[in-house]
Amino acid sequence: MSRQIQGSWEPMSQPFRRGRHYVSKIWEGVRITLLEDRLELISPAHLRTLSNAIHTGGLAEANVIVNWKVPLDYAGTDPALDTSLQLSRWGYSPVHTIGLLTAAKLTHASVAELEGDCFKLLCITTAGTRNAARAGLPRTTFSAYSAGTINTILLLDGQMTDSAMTNAIITYAEAKAAALADLQLMDPETNRIATGTTTDAVVIGVSGNPAYKALHAYAGAATTIGNAIGRLVYETVQEACRTQHES
Repeated sequence: MSRQIQGSWEPMSQPFRRGRHYVSKIWEGVRITLLEDRLELISPAHLRTLSNAIHTGGLAEANVIVNWKVPLDYAGTDPALDTSLQLSRWGYSPVHTIGLLTAAKLTHASVAELEGDCFKLLCITTAGTRNAARAGLPRTTFSAYSAGTINTILLLDGQMTDSAMTNAIITYAEAKAAALADLQLMDPETNRIATGTTTDAVVIGVSGNPAYKALHAYAGAATTIGNAIGRLVYETVQEACRTQHES
């Protein structure tokens, strides 16, 4: 059971190791489904999103996020086109669907939720770390896309400025790096502790729900919302990475 610090905390879990459906305990209408080759996350309303997703990245509006599992040896020359075509084959709206790629075990996705200071937060992370890397040091670089990755999706029911959403991405990156440091996950090329993988992706989606009277303008580690983001990212990254080689 995770320790409660601030807000109402749901313990981290890996629901897809024993089932195919996850329904949010705190946000009505939010659900995640494990399909044959993808995780499908659906919001009851469109979210304002900020991400580095391969499909519909940057600032966008979406109500569906798809984490597509590709083979470990995937080496597509145009992953953005591959993702767009695959989403269309599945029948998703190309405009309002965010697409991510991963080679990680979808069954080992880690999910956590928290209800806090004028917000509700859901975080899900999938992790494959065969291309773990440490940022800030010289290393071999390449132009090709590699599918091993840590993908994190943060859904927030509440109101945030675009600046705060950007701040939340910084907090996510700090928490992810802290989780990998505490796991002592190594970059095999530099023999130093990794700060991520070479292809990590993050999505933050915000409802803008007017029922919340507060507008979150900051999301650093010492704000209520930033602290919650950091804690859920840390816990889900740790769990997904720690269990990735389990059956």
